[in-house]
Amino acid sequence: MNEAKRLPTLLAHLSRLNGLYEVVVSDGASEDGTLDVAMGSEFDGRLTLVEGPRGRARQLNAGAAQSGGELLLFLHADTLPPLDTAYWVQRLLRQPGVVAGAFRTWHVHDATLERLARSHLGRTDTPEPGGPWWLHLADIRSRYTTLPYGDQGLFITRERFERAGGFPEQLLMEDLEFSLRLRNLGQIRTAPSCIVVSGRRFEAHPLLDTCLVNTFPALYRLGVPASRLANWYRNTR
Repeated sequence: MNEAKRLPTLLAHLSRLNGLYEVVVSDGASEDGTLDVAMGSEFDGRLTLVEGPRGRARQLNAGAAQSGGELLLFLHADTLPPLDTAYWVQRLLRQPGVVAGAFRTWHVHDATLERLARSHLGRTDTPEPGGPWWLHLADIRSRYTTLPYGDQGLFITRERFERAGGFPEQLLMEDLEFSLRLRNLGQIRTAPSCIVVSGRRFEAHPLLDTCLVNTFPALYRLGVPASRLANWYRNTR
């Protein structure tokens, strides 16, 4: 929600990707005219707008319900998927035993995102070198994990998405919980291409958000409820 500033950059970038049947913008009660911006964007393709209640899981599920394709790719507004996205989606989901896939992440300074959208993003290399070391801790994890986070551009068939029950509508860790459910159904593969992610939250709170991103998933898997983690998160902001 409230992504009017970044959405045009993503939609313009998606126009350059081959193999996209439809783009669904699912909004959760934004107050900055996000849907109006989407309607006036430069996206050259089929665009569906969905407005629903707040909550990331609810927005993702609502978008999936309104989409018309059989292959689903979930993107955050502050990301740029690689130009060979369609290739990896089809290649990995065809492999026996694979139920879903995702991309490696590469975090960049927020101001860099729009410039990268106008350039040729690397397919298997990192598209933007440099940056503080703490900006790339999540990138290291994304190369080896079998439990992708939401900003990794998760892709899956509609049938498997529905079989897994969609994203659980909880306050936090909905992406990790969904990945845990998917892993019970089969393998989750990570493509070698990078999805570029804005490092805005790490830039705003470098120490705090770096610690939270690297500790909350472990606490959740140890049994700490998502509701309690959400309360801790609110209290530390």
